[in-house]
Amino acid sequence: MQIARSALLLLSLLPGLSGRTRAAQAPPDPGVYHVDPSSRLVVKTGKSGLFSFAGHTHVIRARGVVGELVFHPGKPTSSFRLRVPTDKLQVLTPPDTAEIRKVTDAMRTEVLHVDKYPEMTFAADSLNARSGKMEMQLVVTMEGVTRKMPVTADVTIGSESIRATGTFVAKQTDFGIKPFSGGPGGTVKVADRVTFCFDLVAIRGRAEIPGMVAQSRDTLAIAVPGCVDRPTVRPDSLKRPM
Repeated sequence: MQIARSALLLLSLLPGLSGRTRAAQAPPDPGVYHVDPSSRLVVKTGKSGLFSFAGHTHVIRARGVVGELVFHPGKPTSSFRLRVPTDKLQVLTPPDTAEIRKVTDAMRTEVLHVDKYPEMTFAADSLNARSGKMEMQLVVTMEGVTRKMPVTADVTIGSESIRATGTFVAKQTDFGIKPFSGGPGGTVKVADRVTFCFDLVAIRGRAEIPGMVAQSRDTLAIAVPGCVDRPTVRPDSLKRPM
């Protein structure tokens, strides 16, 4: 009799146990994509000031980028989140080790204040993807200030991945950032407007596909369309020989 009661008790618990097992083994949302390490996000600065020709543009790569894309085709529930550690922003140009070190230190301590603001964030909700384009109101947060700006990206949707490329321009002063100036009397200045260029790859359900090689070489970062660094042409080089 006792054995029969124990058997009945066990049978009554089985549905609950099997339900919890199914919940624990439930697959992730098929609409969730994770940003892959092969992704590239770079920033290109401009120059201003009387002697801007004597300075350099700088291409800066964001390393350690993490993010997630929730994409449901035809539904307004799609969203995007990206986080960029400010202390991992790497200056790539010009190819001068001493200048790169100087610019990196100034960027971290005098411009971005990474000790107070360790992260930049980029986010968008209600993404609209159609005809190879994705339109979004991108919410950008830098130096603790948030601004919204319209961005259109070229999008390629594959069976297991989504790739988005594009550019957008932001003014540093809109985020309370004072553009860096240096040189004799501060005559060489970084322009207020900077260009963000992105080539982002998001993989369905996990951070990367086995066998996929992350393209992390600096040369690839410099070559992101829209942020390609070009040699500076000095005004005196344009003069015709007498």
